[in-house]
Amino acid sequence: MSIKVLLLGCGLIGREIARDLTRNGEFLVIALDKESSNLNELSGIAGISPHLVNINDREPFANLALDCDIVVNALPSFVGFSALQSVIELGRDIVDISFFGEDPFSLDALAKEREVTAIVDCGVAPGLSHILVGKACSQLEVVKKIRIYVGGLPRTPEPPWYYRAVFSPIDVIEEYLRPARMILNGHAISVDPLDEVERIEIDGIGNLEAFTSDGLRTLLTTIKAEEMLEKTLRYPGHLSMMRALRDAGLFGHEPPLVNGKEVPPIDVLAQLVFPKWKLQEGEEDLTFLRVIVDGIQRGKSKLFTFELLDRYDTENNVTSMARTTAYTATSAVRLITNGIYSESGVCPPEYLGMHPPSCEAILSFLRERNVLIRECVE
Repeated sequence: MSIKVLLLGCGLIGREIARDLTRNGEFLVIALDKESSNLNELSGIAGISPHLVNINDREPFANLALDCDIVVNALPSFVGFSALQSVIELGRDIVDISFFGEDPFSLDALAKEREVTAIVDCGVAPGLSHILVGKACSQLEVVKKIRIYVGGLPRTPEPPWYYRAVFSPIDVIEEYLRPARMILNGHAISVDPLDEVERIEIDGIGNLEAFTSDGLRTLLTTIKAEEMLEKTLRYPGHLSMMRALRDAGLFGHEPPLVNGKEVPPIDVLAQLVFPKWKLQEGEEDLTFLRVIVDGIQRGKSKLFTFELLDRYDTENNVTSMARTTAYTATSAVRLITNGIYSESGVCPPEYLGMHPPSCEAILSFLRERNVLIRECVE
């Protein structure tokens, strides 16, 4: 009998999660979304049962969740935490890729009480980045520095934006607004993400700009290091435009009064700009991830470097961001359903990296899907 998975959210990433889970008939996916256009993309695919349901419609959502074995949360950040909490309250294991601002560990006691395994932040970064950090740190007695560089980018940058949104545009904006936490000299600090921009050259891509982003999340409490940061990569020209829009107040949620009407600036931006950020037909994207972990092993310096450069799947017309995010999440689903990982509570990805059977299973699963990570140890 197929394992039933309830999928919350069927956007670009959610749809590939559904396709991957049903590819070999191993899972039956109950796909839930409030937008019929997203569900239509999954129409006619064997093993996928679409349901037009809003997550806020408590009764139909709860009935679907209780009828499934495990849940995947692929909703946008602004509803991600409440959805995670609801699933845990219902006693269902969950893999979560939503980039919410709340502390997932605030639900740890509830998850343990309900005997729920809740793997959170299970995308690319956070997600795969943290798995690799966990793998390296588990081999070190002292962790000195952790640096993460990540970017989901169009293959060819086009003016004026020099960017295409390969996941929820609202969550892209969050990266420019949310104070970026980092560790410097052993102490946690927060910085404005767009205050300092670093130039970086990446083989196979070219010149990029890197800004400090708030993707460390659980690593800030689970790993002790002297220095720790994450930087997100964009093509030159994009960040200066985002800074101008932000400083002009166009990312704001407070509605000004204009001609007797109140409309939040972010809603106007969403209507006018977000459609221009969509990958156009035939456009390709790429995903780059570099994780560097520096520390001490048996009294000697040890440097781990992991690197991923993934490109659009032209054969199956799947974006690189959908591939790398979805397959990290679906590998975690298999960890739980195959009994490889069964710890109750909130589980950040670094815990999987520190658990050799889980780490190897995930990396092996990604290799099978041609998501290849190069590892160098010095």
